[in-house]
Amino acid sequence: MKKVIATVIGLLACFAFGYFWKDIRNNQFPGSSRDYLLGIRTSGKNVRDDQVFKDVYARVAGTNIKKADRKELKYAAMEGLVASLGDPHSNFFVPKINTAFRDETSGKFFGIGARLTPDNAGVKVTQVFTDGPAQKAGVLAGDIITTVDGTNVAGMDSDDIVLMIKGKENTIVRLKILRPNVEQPIEFAIKRQKVVPPSVESKVLKAQNTGYIRILNFSQEVPEQFDRELETVEAAGIKGLVIDLRGNPGGSLDAAIMILSRFIDNKLAVTLKFREENQQETYETSKGDTHNFKYPITVLVDGESASAAEIMAGVLKDYNKATLIGERTYGKFSVQTVFNQIDGAGIKLTIAHYFLPKSGAKSRKVDEDGTYISGGLDPDILVKVDEEKEYEPGNLERDNQLARAVEFLRTGK
Repeated sequence: MKKVIATVIGLLACFAFGYFWKDIRNNQFPGSSRDYLLGIRTSGKNVRDDQVFKDVYARVAGTNIKKADRKELKYAAMEGLVASLGDPHSNFFVPKINTAFRDETSGKFFGIGARLTPDNAGVKVTQVFTDGPAQKAGVLAGDIITTVDGTNVAGMDSDDIVLMIKGKENTIVRLKILRPNVEQPIEFAIKRQKVVPPSVESKVLKAQNTGYIRILNFSQEVPEQFDRELETVEAAGIKGLVIDLRGNPGGSLDAAIMILSRFIDNKLAVTLKFREENQQETYETSKGDTHNFKYPITVLVDGESASAAEIMAGVLKDYNKATLIGERTYGKFSVQTVFNQIDGAGIKLTIAHYFLPKSGAKSRKVDEDGTYISGGLDPDILVKVDEEKEYEPGNLERDNQLARAVEFLRTGK
């Protein structure tokens, strides 16, 4: 008898669900009942903010006439959440972008050892790293990668192509390349190896007896690269040094402190002040790691010198170790940390502001229209780029800021 009753109840439930399903599907089912089925609370006191957030997600995912991809919906919500902070330096990264960001800031990954830029036919090789897998295989700057492991990559997003080329150490990636003035495509089978992108470049301006070192960013590998390039230029018997931080967006604070330790022995470099008023951290240069600089130093800066680049330039200025030449820096006196999520995504949030030993904070301020008001480091010698001449950073004949730095090193004024 109990089995008969259970069967009847089950049939009635199925009949009722089938009867109302058309209304549910057409969004004509009574609102409160539909919300109940979706797990949405529409009333109640002391409802937590996160519950409201979940309810909105459930409503959009479950009732909107256009079916949405739940993963894209989740990422859009998280991106909007971070964007609502109004902080241009706080960002949400989807998994593939977060992976690329980690590789960039760590300064190493497994790949072929080349810089790549977008191209209509795939990606173009703009630089081949010395002693890297690509150079050993015969890849040249100017080559265009059109196929990766048998997949035609023309028209694909360059970030996706780069991720296809990267991979596990000692695995093989097969590339098809178009080379200028070569009729047929060239095929390569390259073993992926650990790659450390060069972020420090140097040369000797022989006629001026001056060393030139350019730091592109502050990845974790930069201090070692800086020491190597410094040794190279000093071997030429230079009488002055230009350090170029123009266009340097920053990076690792620890990397900047390590380089500053070559100039300043065991002194305060920067103070970080956090959310709580009484919470702060101080960073000092290390003891006993200073280098004996027997010549004057200038540092080139511009409006794109930011964050760790401003720390290095500002600390050198505060301790009278270098003369800043160029244009006012960006004014990013804040520190960000990336919080990695369980699905591979990442959230980069501003956690503190930093203060220089003597100059304090120089945070950028803008008006409602985004127009600059104040902030950034002012150079000791203001030199704007000569827009009437062809500009090429690092080329003494086409870089009037570099020319002014060299003149200062020669004359002291």
